[in-house]
Amino acid sequence: MKAVLDGVTIAEADKDDLVRIEGNWYWPPVAVTENALAESPTPYTCPWKGEAQYFSVSKDGAALTDGAWSYPTPYPTAIERVGRDFSGYVAFDPKVQIVD
Repeated sequence: MKAVLDGVTIAEADKDDLVRIEGNWYWPPVAVTENALAESPTPYTCPWKGEAQYFSVSKDGAALTDGAWSYPTPYPTAIERVGRDFSGYVAFDPKVQIVD
């Protein structure tokens, strides 16, 4: 699968390597194109997943402020609920096209 913003691939991985949570695909960090994400100061804490880290997406002319997020250290109960450790996995804003 690929995550594509304005025609630029910003992540690519086998579907089996991704985690689906609340309708969003979460990509392992190694699947994200190098230097495509820059940490954002935008704060957010999910009541059941924990503290999120937002990122701005920028690669080859494609850009989206706060276009990605991850949970570096999700709550243990969140990992249990999902059934898989998704620490550091990256999800993308709906403006990023997910191609199967």
